[in-house]
Amino acid sequence: MSTEPALLIRGAVLGVVNGILLSLIMVPAFLAGLPPMPQPPSLAFAEVLLGEGLPMPVGLLFHLAYVTFWSIIWVALDYPRLRFTTALGLGLILWIVALVVFFPINGWGLLGLGVNPKLIPAALVPHALFILFLWGLGRLLFRDRRA
Repeated sequence: MSTEPALLIRGAVLGVVNGILLSLIMVPAFLAGLPPMPQPPSLAFAEVLLGEGLPMPVGLLFHLAYVTFWSIIWVALDYPRLRFTTALGLGLILWIVALVVFFPINGWGLLGLGVNPKLIPAALVPHALFILFLWGLGRLLFRDRRA
């Protein structure tokens, strides 16, 4: 595990860019009513913690912090290799955590079944994008890594 400050800062940059790219896809999808979720999960979680009626930017900040945190963890644990398989494993673990931890906290039931069984595959889509962006951005931002 690497805790070199410069490396962790680049991991944070990776996370912020990843979070922004994900938001550029997911916000319009939510505004168009595509996901079968009552609201973005990060906004629902923020409302559990801070109270109802929060604006979308609060949820986006929660999402950005979450994506950035896990991006830094991935870099710290997997540098210098930054393998697709570790990004895949992390993304799938986070998808399961969303289904069994965050969805129940948000009041959507285990796996989101209190709302709609379609939440299970719907939640996989942003996690798959997270995996691809994490790995792809990692390859771009860490070109100097050793083989």
